Amino acid sequence: MEQKLIKEIKKGDHKAFTTLYNKYAEYALRVAIAVTKNNANGADAVQETFIRVYRNISKFDTSKNFKPWFYKILINECRRIMYFSTDAVTIDEKIINNKQFSKEDFYPFQEYEGLYKAIQNLDEINRVPIILKYLQDFSEKEVSEILDLNINTVKSRLYKGRQKLKNILNNGEGISND
Repeated sequence: MEQKLIKEIKKGDHKAFTTLYNKYAEYALRVAIAVTKNNANGADAVQETFIRVYRNISKFDTSKNFKPWFYKILINECRRIMYFSTDAVTIDEKIINNKQFSKEDFYPFQEYEGLYKAIQNLDEINRVPIILKYLQDFSEKEVSEILDLNINTVKSRLYKGRQKLKNILNNGEGISND
C-alpha cells in the first residue's frame, strides 16, 4: 500500500500525500515528543519531517521500506530542533490534556506512564534506540539504518539503555504519577 501511495505522491497526487500524512502523523508526533521531551518541539519536528518528505519523495527508492526512511528523517529533525532549542520540557500531563488527542490515544501512555517517564530520564544515545525498538517496533537492523549506526552499536545502546531503565525503575524514578 505504501509503495502505491508513494508512486502516486511522486506523480503529484496531493490526496495520496494526505493519506500518508494521516497514516504516520500521530505516531510520528508521539515519537518526536518522546525524543525531544517537548510538545512544541515534537510538533515542529513532525511538521518539518513531512515538509522534507514531500520535498524529497522523488529521491526515495521505492524498492526499500518507507517507514525506516521516514523515521530517519524524523529523528534527524528532532535532533536538529533539540540542538537549536534551549527550552526543553519533559513529558507530563500537558500531553494527556492536549486537545488534539482523545483519551483513548493515551490509554497505553497512562497504563505505562512510569515507564515513559523512566525513558525520559535516559540520555539521548540510549533513549532514541529504546523508543525506536520498543515503542515503534523497529528491528535492530532498521534502528541501525535510521540512526546511521553499526548494528553492534545499536545492540550495545539498547543493552545499556535497558540496564539504565532497570536501575531507574528499581530506584523508583519515573514510577510516581505525581
